[in-house]
Amino acid sequence: MTGYLKSFLFPDLNVWIALTSRRHAHHSLAARWYSELEDTRLVFCRYTQMGFFRLLTTEAVMGVDVLTQTHAWATYDEWLVSGNATLLEEPPRLEAIYRSLARRSQSSPKEWADSYLAAFSKASEIRLVTLDHGLKSRVGDAILLS
Repeated sequence: MTGYLKSFLFPDLNVWIALTSRRHAHHSLAARWYSELEDTRLVFCRYTQMGFFRLLTTEAVMGVDVLTQTHAWATYDEWLVSGNATLLEEPPRLEAIYRSLARRSQSSPKEWADSYLAAFSKASEIRLVTLDHGLKSRVGDAILLS
């Protein structure tokens, strides 16, 4: 964990949804991990914030628990008001790191998001937390919930 701020962790979008929705397939896993944290705040970036809103308001994802935009904002605000999460603006070095990671020689739409999350983690010096083995392999010191 060298170089990373120990009091902050950066969940990817799937972890945020798993923590928030009791019906998510990985809710128990994420909730157990989260309950073991001490004095740690979770970090949203603008990308995970918008994805959080998008997924919470998508019936195909949330089913009967789908939220309105008003309720999605309230759910997000609960994370912030509780002191358990914060929104972090883009760090200054993000662009250069993002460009260096997003230079694949083939077409790969999913890689844009993974490269951005990896770059945000590196530029902010906050460890990424993910359920995604592929993303974990791109960010070697990421925490993989499994």
